[in-house]
Amino acid sequence: MMMRKILLLLLILFFCEAGIAQQTDLARIEYTYFPQKNSDNSFRRARAIAAFPIRMKKEGTYLVPSLEYRNVNFKYNDPEVFDTSDLDRFQSFTATLGYTFKIGEYWRFGAETGVKIASNFSKGDIISDDLIYTGTVIFIRRKEDPVNDDATRWILGLRYSTTAGFPFPLPIVNYYKRWDEKWSFAVGTPKSNLKYYFNSRHEVQAFVTLDGFFANIQENFDATPSNTGNDNIAENISMTIVLSGLGYEFSLTDHLKFYIYGGHTIRNDIRLRDSNQDDVYTINETNTFYGRSGLKFTIF
Repeated sequence: MMMRKILLLLLILFFCEAGIAQQTDLARIEYTYFPQKNSDNSFRRARAIAAFPIRMKKEGTYLVPSLEYRNVNFKYNDPEVFDTSDLDRFQSFTATLGYTFKIGEYWRFGAETGVKIASNFSKGDIISDDLIYTGTVIFIRRKEDPVNDDATRWILGLRYSTTAGFPFPLPIVNYYKRWDEKWSFAVGTPKSNLKYYFNSRHEVQAFVTLDGFFANIQENFDATPSNTGNDNIAENISMTIVLSGLGYEFSLTDHLKFYIYGGHTIRNDIRLRDSNQDDVYTINETNTFYGRSGLKFTIF
């Protein structure tokens, strides 16, 4: 149980990708596909994100509002003892506001607060359980030597979410290093990778990363057979994925990139949970293929 909660917490850290802590993308559109092995179910997600940095009067200081939309089509075709008709479509809408400024030559501070609405919206309206509140504070240390194609970056911070199930903030640690024009690596959450740059337009990477989703189920239900004698009420759904694979990126311009990633899950955990984030029912935990592709407009 503790390991599953830790994975859920790491997934929540993944969701802060749209914020200052992990994000160098100003805009992104992408499509993800998870066929579920040994199952009639499948998972498809369309995602769009945009950030709008606003330069403040003080040099190096920015206000960063951002918006994100996710549409999850979970084709739930496996036979169950409960009705799955309200579990095939989930949506989320996220709005965040970040603030960042420089501290000296190499350091930068950032803070972000946000709200996410994530639900199957079976009642047609937004209810209180659909809302997820987050807050982040981070410090970034970035140092570059363009002559030798050398760059390092540390991201250190804390992240709090009302879905975490823990009454304290979670640590964020991420380290990036590029040591010549051909190679770089990153270690931390939500992604660790090793990149090789063919040239300024083509690059490949091997990676291990987190993916998934978390959403409220508006009309709660008992997910166990009636003869068990237990009332295991499903109140939300989570998909926690740990996967490894290969990726390719092609720079259409200096800042616009096309990317395609493919791999196989190391952990494929799709579960119904109660209000305490305890497991109610395991939908699927068989590892499977993964594919993701899209366009992103990035700062670097």
